[in-house]
Amino acid sequence: MPARLPDGDPAPADGALPEAALASLGTRPFGVYVHVPFCATRCGYCDFNTYTASELGNGGRSRAGYVAAVRAELALARRVLGDGAPPVETVFFGGGTPTLLAPGELAELLQAIEEAFGVAPGAEVTTEANPESVDPASLEALRAAGFTRISLGMQSAAPHVLQMLDRTHTPGRAAQAARAARAAGFQHVSLDLIYGTPGESDDDWRASLDAALAAEPDHLSAYALIVEPGTRLAAQVTRGALPAPDDDVLADRYELADAVLSAAGLRWYEVSNWARSPAGACRHNLGYWRGGDWWGLGPGAHSHVGGVRWWNVLHPNAYAARLADGASPAAGRELLDAETRRVERVMLELRLADGLSLDLLDDAGRAAAEQATADGLATLDADRLRLTLRGRLLADAVVRALIA
Repeated sequence: MPARLPDGDPAPADGALPEAALASLGTRPFGVYVHVPFCATRCGYCDFNTYTASELGNGGRSRAGYVAAVRAELALARRVLGDGAPPVETVFFGGGTPTLLAPGELAELLQAIEEAFGVAPGAEVTTEANPESVDPASLEALRAAGFTRISLGMQSAAPHVLQMLDRTHTPGRAAQAARAARAAGFQHVSLDLIYGTPGESDDDWRASLDAALAAEPDHLSAYALIVEPGTRLAAQVTRGALPAPDDDVLADRYELADAVLSAAGLRWYEVSNWARSPAGACRHNLGYWRGGDWWGLGPGAHSHVGGVRWWNVLHPNAYAARLADGASPAAGRELLDAETRRVERVMLELRLADGLSLDLLDDAGRAAAEQATADGLATLDADRLRLTLRGRLLADAVVRALIA
């Protein structure tokens, strides 16, 4: 979750939602996101809403009271959504590093979600993890608690790249953790990679892809390094200590990733994500991209229900204090009108391999879709627009043309 909140309208203190939003519950998949904002160290490229122990500076009280605060927000969510809330189809613990919490604490929160809403049969339950934050015993405990999927932050297999990214695990640790997760019975294992780090060579990137595939994940994410304002990396780039990522290099790395992963039997289903089968795709993230409903628990978490989007206060202390006072932790919200929701669907669904329904485009958008096809950026198949490989590299430009 970003560490800067968007502008918006004030959120009601009781968290109440409009009747129209509540009436739509159950018409779309419903998920729960749990933001765990704690990290052992801060990575220089990261602008997520995370805190190390030294940054919190309160003797660990924020982390100690975290589970109770999230349970309080969960109780509020149950009151707000009422009996119309459907069973949860996906749960995603993100961060931060969720596995800095003990497996028992994560299990307690998952059980609380079950008690509040019910978890649908066959639900996907994911936790993110840094490779050094799990071991065979903790993985077995998480699997026994009901977690079905784990996403491990590998980032690279090159020691100097990991050092540049401020990652503390050794090059082989992510693959070792992935194999341990498989041995513990996780149905789905994902690895995250970053490309375009200063000092990374083509050979480094190819070696990282090969090392990730050797761990036999059924899902892999590959993200271009972005220089986010306010990060240590941004400061280094601004003063010239490090070069900014080169767009042409990033494009070459993406094309290599797609070729290598496709040859290994993984297929892209979203611009930055590949899965070995449809079952391996991250259902929780698909809910985001397809306009589903979800409640985001935790400091800085974002939520969406029936065209209402809201976001929580950022700091764990402020988050806990609001809930202790019986108030919603929401810092602001916005009511999305029909046009805004249409534009957002175009922006997100075009990124999917399934493509975009032409019904979402106005006349100018349809003309832009035909032009994108003529330019080799997309294909038109019946009533759907799908990006080509070149189109994926220029996805933002295609979207801008479609909604202009």
